[in-house]
Amino acid sequence: MGSSQESTFSSASAAAQVNASALDLLPVYAKELIAGGAAGAFAKTAVAPLERVKILLQTRTEGFQSLGILQSLRKLWQYEGIRGFYKGNGASVLRIVPYAALHYMTYEQYRCWILNNFAPSIGTGPVVDLLAGSAAGGTAVLCTYPLDLARTKLAYQVSNVGQPGNAFGNSGQQQTYNGIKDVFKTVYKEGGARSLYRGVGPTLIGILPYAGLKFYIYEDLKSQVPEDYKNSVILKLSCGALAGLFGQTLTYPLDVVRRQMQVQSKQPQNSSDGFRIRGTFQGLLLIIHCQGWRQLFAGLSLNYVKVVPSVAIGFTTYDMMKTLLGVPPRERVHASGGNK
Repeated sequence: MGSSQESTFSSASAAAQVNASALDLLPVYAKELIAGGAAGAFAKTAVAPLERVKILLQTRTEGFQSLGILQSLRKLWQYEGIRGFYKGNGASVLRIVPYAALHYMTYEQYRCWILNNFAPSIGTGPVVDLLAGSAAGGTAVLCTYPLDLARTKLAYQVSNVGQPGNAFGNSGQQQTYNGIKDVFKTVYKEGGARSLYRGVGPTLIGILPYAGLKFYIYEDLKSQVPEDYKNSVILKLSCGALAGLFGQTLTYPLDVVRRQMQVQSKQPQNSSDGFRIRGTFQGLLLIIHCQGWRQLFAGLSLNYVKVVPSVAIGFTTYDMMKTLLGVPPRERVHASGGNK
């Protein structure tokens, strides 16, 4: 019996050593990709019902534009059941895994590159996080935007609402999609590859400051905390929540323009009100003129509810996954960057 138990323990120990050594063989950027993808998927799924309601409010979907958060959730439950809370979440997770993986990984790489090449002129403080975060956000958006478009179109359609039309003046003849692949096929037929990037302008204009501010505030807040508390999960959740709240408030109107651009192919080409968004700033002015300035902040209160767990969970999961995967501490990157 004793020899059998020893054999079992030794086999388990050997397997653990093999797994550990295989993990050690992965380059740091691959570990950052894995950590970022896991953080994004976990955070996005946690707030999927709130994300669905936010899109319905932003795009003024018929039957939802005058409702609050709880009433909208109730109505979704009534018409679509539990699955309605997660409609479009498949596309959202498919987008967020590569998006978050690229976002976090390129942030670390851009940050290291900036420290190695420009540290004497701009220093090594939070400004580096601002620049690296902005560049990483733009990179991730360009690589994954068509999936965001698909997610919005799937989340926009509501089953069995029974209303004669939508907020854009349609006669109720909405295009219905059967999944991500169907969205890509239909949108591509409408206008080619370019139509897959409808709304990317306001997205980039919004993501550059948002992503930069998010990393800037998160890292700056963490730097103010005593060393003994830096590994606290509650601390990371709090810093992430504050970073997300501040960044979202500043850039939210651009997100509204993006959502309306993504779904406006559902409008008739010759709407009586002439509502047609062709660019970011023209879209801002048009929404203010036709829908009122309050529409630029439609769903913002919901976004506050959503962004607290979303960004906080994302940052916390990312930091914990880096520790689990054995990514070198940030201080080593600082040191190598400062020596070059």
